[in-house]
Amino acid sequence: MRGFAILLGFYLLGTILQLGLQLPLPANVIGLILFTASLFLKWVKVEWVEEAGSFLIKHMLLLFAPIVVGTMVFFSWIGEQACTILVSLFASTFGVLLVTGWTAKLLGGGRARKEGDRRHDVP
Repeated sequence: MRGFAILLGFYLLGTILQLGLQLPLPANVIGLILFTASLFLKWVKVEWVEEAGSFLIKHMLLLFAPIVVGTMVFFSWIGEQACTILVSLFASTFGVLLVTGWTAKLLGGGRARKEGDRRHDVP
């Protein structure tokens, strides 16, 4: 019970901070950031929340059931917009790949070395 109380406490703290400070992050994300920081700072010990976390992970499918049932309400709309959804899915994936590649190329020096340009240490 202590593990669930700690996890719930961080969720409630995240909710209070989000509502009080009008932060643009969801309350559960704020609580998760605070919880992670407290684990790194050793304010909360892993042993305290390990059993509760294992239980929640083991039963995660039950926690997602309402979301899956909720999407059934929009099933006809999803069917009507399937082409648009698929095009945007593939376009965004391809866009992320391009931007990631260009960023890696820019940060990596921007040019590929030729075999003759490489220096090898010769003893």
